Amino acid sequence: MSQKEKDRSRGEEEEEEPFETDPLGLKSVLRELEKSEVRIVVRVEERKFGKPVTVVQGLPKSKDDLQQVSKSLKSKLATGGTVKDGTILLQGDHREKVRQELQKLGYSSENIEVQ
Repeated sequence: MSQKEKDRSRGEEEEEEPFETDPLGLKSVLRELEKSEVRIVVRVEERKFGKPVTVVQGLPKSKDDLQQVSKSLKSKLATGGTVKDGTILLQGDHREKVRQELQKLGYSSENIEVQ
């Protein structure tokens, strides 16, 4: 018996979260608005032993969105990387490829600055 069924048998009512559903699709509209408003900077830093690291800054701070974009970039570029403090770090110099992939994900090319 599931927890919800146990609660119902005891007479406890389920608490519904207000705005749990999104009938108007506001979440998707807000995501699209965020994509058009952000200014993304893609640059390369040298780390230990002269290893290049591509740094992507300026993406929306939502942890889920950052993880999703990071996962997509890592798989498309066949490289390792991580998300730290609101930035995506990718192993190697992938500036142009990252710009192209971000455009495919729906970010405006005008808002992506490659250094």
